[in-house]
Amino acid sequence: MTSLDKPTQDAGQSPPDGTPEAERGHDSRAVTEAALFEAFGGVRGMVETVLPGLLFVTIFTINKDLHLSAIAALGVAVVMLVVRLLRKDTVKHAFSGVFGVAFGVVFAMFTGNAKDFYLPGMLYTLGLALAYIITTLAGVPLIGLMLGPVFKENLSWRTRNPGRKKAYAKASWAWGLILLAKCAILFPLYWWADTTQLGWILVILKIPPFLLAVWLTWVFLAKAPPPIDVFAEMEAAEKAEEAAKAEREGAAAENGDAAAGRHRRGA
Repeated sequence: MTSLDKPTQDAGQSPPDGTPEAERGHDSRAVTEAALFEAFGGVRGMVETVLPGLLFVTIFTINKDLHLSAIAALGVAVVMLVVRLLRKDTVKHAFSGVFGVAFGVVFAMFTGNAKDFYLPGMLYTLGLALAYIITTLAGVPLIGLMLGPVFKENLSWRTRNPGRKKAYAKASWAWGLILLAKCAILFPLYWWADTTQLGWILVILKIPPFLLAVWLTWVFLAKAPPPIDVFAEMEAAEKAEEAAKAEREGAAAENGDAAAGRHRRGA
């Protein structure tokens, strides 16, 4: 990935096909797709997000048994985590799924209200929506904090890549507003709908808003300047420092040899 200290051309000015700029643009889009796929878990991550809640509402719809529904949901979440551990895959999405389901089970068991199985996840969604909006208003959009390490740019986009910072801000606004819209649907249903109605609507709303937010993130970042690879910069600086050190040591050795030769001739 090319390391750039300044933004590339405006997104609206597409380079002609076959030019290096066009090739870099294509590479940038491919890297963006791969990074988003990794950051948000891909298809498997979506399955792990949906399956516990789907199992809970399915069992509860059939027999209205809170304990069986909760145990089944927690059990499948744990199984998915164990599978990832055995395959030595990334476990962050599976871990978050287990903790989310566990909190839901604790809430539901404590109150005896099956709808409370969904309450921790709903509160988390609301908190995440506010985090996206507040961090964007503060000038450090959350999506940039999340994806910066994935793109090997860390926080360089804040001061060195304004076009990329703008893209991260747009993406964070998209995530925040989409999640707020989801909350605006779910919280009234928590009070007015029964458990099965809330559960099925929540399952339905798991994937489409997520895919919309990811797609908008891809659109904004694909049009943004490429990231500054700060890791490559640090490696280059280390190599330059090592080369300079070797040169200084070589010069010192030459000076030492010359001084020794003069000393021998004088003797």
